Amino acid sequence: MKTANDYLEEANAVVPKISAETGIQKHKAGNSVFVDVRDSADVAKSGTIAGAVLATRGMLEFKADETHPLHDPNLKKDADIVLVCGAGGQAALSGKTLLDMGFQSVSNVGGISAWKDAGGPMEQS
Repeated sequence: MKTANDYLEEANAVVPKISAETGIQKHKAGNSVFVDVRDSADVAKSGTIAGAVLATRGMLEFKADETHPLHDPNLKKDADIVLVCGAGGQAALSGKTLLDMGFQSVSNVGGISAWKDAGGPMEQS
């Protein structure tokens, strides 16, 4: 029987964790798709990364599946995907899901507060 920690360990083993500073450089370069997997109430409280796709962890599979009516066209399997959440755990788990779905380049920039503290660009949703 698996625990939540087992799932997190598996996700962290395959989804690279990048620093907020590296994430900011990727954002400036403009070649990555940032995805915030927090729920809408959390995003409303803190804002999100400027230009981020909002895809809650519970809806991620639907938004990432190009055959599903809820597919978000920003989520392409060959895109460089950078995930953010509240502290890093949901982003890691979401990253593993995307890798399992065939996405090729997925990383976890961790929690939104580290992004904000590093001066990452933000917007209100």
